[in-house]
Amino acid sequence: MAVALVTGGTRGIGKQIALTLAKNGYDIAINYRTENEELKNLKEQIEQENVKCLTVKGDVSIFEDCENFVKETVDNLGSIDVLVNNAGITKDMLIMRMKKEDFEQVIDVNLVGTFNVTKNVIPYMMKARSGNIVNISSVVGISGNAGQTNYSASKAGIIGFTKSLAKEVASRNIRVNAVAPGFIETSMTDSLKDEIKEEIAKNIPLKRMGKPEDVANVVKFLVSEDSSYITGQVINIDGGMLM
Repeated sequence: MAVALVTGGTRGIGKQIALTLAKNGYDIAINYRTENEELKNLKEQIEQENVKCLTVKGDVSIFEDCENFVKETVDNLGSIDVLVNNAGITKDMLIMRMKKEDFEQVIDVNLVGTFNVTKNVIPYMMKARSGNIVNISSVVGISGNAGQTNYSASKAGIIGFTKSLAKEVASRNIRVNAVAPGFIETSMTDSLKDEIKEEIAKNIPLKRMGKPEDVANVVKFLVSEDSSYITGQVINIDGGMLM
């Protein structure tokens, strides 16, 4: 049974990716920082697909935490065949008002966290001479966005990280790709007023926000044999917003 580790997999896009991969026969390991009822419910949902689900605690911005939960995943599930670096935070503010710690924290979780987890997973994939990594970037890592210098920088960094790593590990049959979601309906966008959502949708050629399933289905494709000749790519999932 193939094993997928999804960081930040307890809600939103990460949760849907974990569920989608479980439905496709993957045993799932979910990294989390805080245990809650939502995590327990997700574990039960995944296990209903007749696969195993391991929940592993750790902060992706702390290297030793990543070392521990990657080892725990391999010890309990046997391997890590797929890694989805999804964990991320936002602390939006115009740079004139942005605190230094808000910039650093977003970089530490989103970008350094991607390095920390990948660094610990890669040796297992190299030994197996096989593996798939999908990093969750964002369209703002390509276009930029006012009030998000920290977030945009972290997501742009993930794109450079993805392309460089893809070149390093391709000879070992390890593929590395990124997806760049646009506006996706999650708990973060739920807080927006309806008129703001409508205004956003007007500027998207497909005239709607995306759903977590739209991202999860692309991730499913990228870790499958159907995409066996694709590596080092960034796929925008944005309804045509950046055309």
